[in-house]
Amino acid sequence: MRILHTADLHLGRQFNGISLDEDHQAALDQIETAVREHAVDVLVIAGDIFDRAAPPASAIRQFNNFLTRIASETEAAVVMMAGNHDSGDRIGSMAVMTDRRRALIRGTVAADEPPLVLNDDHGQVAFSALPFCYEYAARECFADETLACPEDVLAAQIAAARRHVPDGARWVIVAHAFVAGGEGSESERPLVRVGGIETVRPQVFAGAHYVALGHLHRPQAIGAAHIRYSGSPLAFGFDEANAEKSMCLVEMGAEGEVRVEAIPFSARRGVRVLTGRHSELLQVEPSDDFVKAILTDEAPVIDAMKRLRTVFPNACELTYAARERAPETKGTQKRLARLSDPVSVAKDFVSLVEEAPMGESEERVVAAALDALVRGEDAA
Repeated sequence: MRILHTADLHLGRQFNGISLDEDHQAALDQIETAVREHAVDVLVIAGDIFDRAAPPASAIRQFNNFLTRIASETEAAVVMMAGNHDSGDRIGSMAVMTDRRRALIRGTVAADEPPLVLNDDHGQVAFSALPFCYEYAARECFADETLACPEDVLAAQIAAARRHVPDGARWVIVAHAFVAGGEGSESERPLVRVGGIETVRPQVFAGAHYVALGHLHRPQAIGAAHIRYSGSPLAFGFDEANAEKSMCLVEMGAEGEVRVEAIPFSARRGVRVLTGRHSELLQVEPSDDFVKAILTDEAPVIDAMKRLRTVFPNACELTYAARERAPETKGTQKRLARLSDPVSVAKDFVSLVEEAPMGESEERVVAAALDALVRGEDAA
């Protein structure tokens, strides 16, 4: 059986405020082409189809059109589930009226996880798609208050799926998780609410012949060759500059053995970090790539970004080498600083939900409410 494993599309996402709609369309077109050219039997999308629970209408239309083409113009079955960025209910609604002999679409956690069972020349292959959920939802679903971390949740979901796998069938698990030993990137949202252990051990997938993972944006195998992240089709941050993106073409044999081939994506626009004097960067070949410039000039350059954008219209960041801090402390300090300022957290939330910055009057209301809350706690 031939499986095309993808994940982390994050449709509707922007890169530093710049739309990625055309970049996403190019990636979806390449996935469709791979399905056709490699005669794929099953297309797997391992979560984070959209970048947020309420994606823009353009992203929904884009994905609906993609699925329509896969359904009507190819023979491939589709297996997909919600990731931590998705609305489980929204993804689950896509399963209504679908051909359940050819699609498994899972949105919200369930105590029963029947698989999609397909046949090839060697027998049955069972696909279990396990949607991401937080511990509180899993406790209610499984009536088990001891579920305390992502590994507990995933173990309960796998147990719910395992009992439905036919005897002798090869088994594919599709999940959205941070497996211990994986290499993350700055653009991934944590899978735990506050504190707690985020990772799961590879051993939790015991019994599966292939594990198609989503969440980590770098393609990689974890713990064993058959436990694998496809990675995201696009780079979403400068920590992934010049990273090679790919999807996994998986050939499964008679005994469940797998051979994995990486099919590279060709990015419409790259992500680059350029270092040098400002005058030197202005001589580089013009490009629409997303660019972060690290200037080695000793003195600040007048209108540095404005002039740089005449060559790189999508230049997003500019800094000076002398002011660069170690990347392992810079990101952490920035996040901790913002978390220590509740007003900043509220502004980020409003910007995410409303797709527009918080106004000054709204900011004053939030600040006043927080101040009143602090005074009340002090009085108590």
